[in-house]
Amino acid sequence: MRGVFLGLIAAAFLFVLTLQAQENSKPSVGRSKGRPTVVAPPTNRAKTQPPVTAAAEEKEAATKADPQAAKPEIIPTRKADRSPEQFLKMVESAGGRADFVFLDDRPFLQCHASTVVESGDGALLCAWFGGDKEKADNVAIWLARFKNGMWSMPVKVAKVNETAHWNPVLFRDPKKGTYLFFKVGREIPLWETNWIQTKDDGHTWSEPCELVAHDQGGRGPVRCKPIILHDGTWLAGASTEYKGWKAFADRSQDAGRTWVRSDDWQIDKTVIAGDGVIQPTLWESTPGHVHAFVRTTAGFIGRVDSADGGRTWSPVQITDLPNNNSGIDVLKLADNRLVMIYNPVGKNWGGRSPLNLAISSDNGKTWTDFVALENEPEKEFSYPAVVATKDGIAVSYTWKRQRVRVWQIPLAALK
Repeated sequence: MRGVFLGLIAAAFLFVLTLQAQENSKPSVGRSKGRPTVVAPPTNRAKTQPPVTAAAEEKEAATKADPQAAKPEIIPTRKADRSPEQFLKMVESAGGRADFVFLDDRPFLQCHASTVVESGDGALLCAWFGGDKEKADNVAIWLARFKNGMWSMPVKVAKVNETAHWNPVLFRDPKKGTYLFFKVGREIPLWETNWIQTKDDGHTWSEPCELVAHDQGGRGPVRCKPIILHDGTWLAGASTEYKGWKAFADRSQDAGRTWVRSDDWQIDKTVIAGDGVIQPTLWESTPGHVHAFVRTTAGFIGRVDSADGGRTWSPVQITDLPNNNSGIDVLKLADNRLVMIYNPVGKNWGGRSPLNLAISSDNGKTWTDFVALENEPEKEFSYPAVVATKDGIAVSYTWKRQRVRVWQIPLAALK
């Protein structure tokens, strides 16, 4: 009997061991007590993708409706043939130079809108507006002289009242003298044009006076230098910014004592949307035939032409020159080539780098971007001025709103 009993116990024990072995052979579905259970990946990868959000669905639908929406913005630009470093070597080997007019010990926080001219004694004069920031009430007109290889300390040459001063423009008529025009006023649409004169090559200046009595909006040169036509007439590129941007030309046949304005230049608002056009820069190709480039809100430079000495003008036409709606300046050389300084960035209010020097040999129809004077990305190099000197040209511009830089470029470096 005892043997039978032990046999039943042994059979039961074997039965339990068999059940345990079968249970251990099944896949584990319980919580892991140690290393996590590794589960083989599913055969259909689509099932492992995260759920699509509503925003993603909207983006996908928009892309299908407008394939261009998925592409990055393409901004027209023009690449220069030479870098700043390459050109500086060319300029220095030809006897020229590039300098900052002042460094960080300046008597103002910010500066902008420089202008440059060669005085009667061969010195360079450079002026700009400076203060806490553009439009601040303490902004005044400052000036420095370059003589004997160095720039003088900046001096304040104009502060008519306790409102902002803007856009100085130096201009020399060899028969009449050297003048400095500038704007005064807290708001651009209502600013007034003042001017002063020096008779000792920029050492001292006359008291400011209004260019056109009781003017509001801006007569005379708005940013770029006037030109002297073949008959001695002064012609200035002008513009106003009241209820839109409108450009025109101002003529003086008596050395600036009186001025006669042209009509506002016509623009096609379907081509030039937004504010319009401002800040013309001028040149005379042949006697009586005058041309202007203008800053526009279209992403490209505009052009107008006159066949009667600037009295009447063609409508504004858009060129193929990209521009970011920032200042430009043009100079006609003695060999009839044109030099232009501009930001070649084809986006309204786009970045103000690079700053290129371009050359045209066909009266502005086509251009070669000869050099990038500055090309540091995402910095500001803007509002250039270019004038003729006895040795070549001088170029000034805003450098990051902290300094003004001036290039003195012999003509040999532009060939």
